[in-house]
Amino acid sequence: RIRFTPDLLPADLLGTLVYNQKESNFFIKKGPIFSNIILADEINRSPAKVQSALLEAMQERQVTIGEKTFELEAPFLVLATQNPIEQEGTYPLPEAKLDRFIFKLVIPFPSGENLKKIGMLNVNGPASSKAVKTVLSRQRILEMRRAIVDIPVTDRIYDFVVQLIQDTHPGTGKAPENVTRYVRYGASPRGLNAII
Repeated sequence: RIRFTPDLLPADLLGTLVYNQKESNFFIKKGPIFSNIILADEINRSPAKVQSALLEAMQERQVTIGEKTFELEAPFLVLATQNPIEQEGTYPLPEAKLDRFIFKLVIPFPSGENLKKIGMLNVNGPASSKAVKTVLSRQRILEMRRAIVDIPVTDRIYDFVVQLIQDTHPGTGKAPENVTRYVRYGASPRGLNAII
């Protein structure tokens, strides 16, 4: 979990070259981006350079520090949160950057019943104090990803997904009325790949 703040620097995320005085040379200290699952907490609080560093890692699956390029270990997944209430001092992600994420989930304010459950959980101790159980190993996830390649995708499925992507674009003539009314930008080829 990386808390994105206005003073966060790209080096804080990616890592940096550190000078070793004893040996009179530089060595690379990798940053927290070198993890399998990243939670970018309040991503819109960090400047554009930090957001771009993260999104480049998401797109390229690699990070360059100094003159060395490092591939990020698979699986690599980024989740991000934004607080939509407070916009002062934030750096909203433009559409081209938002496109790197497969989906957006808007979480409404909890109901009274759920608020009560939240209160009860806090009184009974934080959920983090409970033992974490492994559900899937990294190796099993990689095996499952390799198995996906062997699943045949027919032209009919490609045609359906292409039509779905086109239907998200306002003004194409094929977009439903609500899309033309409420959607500014439709899904990209990344969206097509994510659905497939």
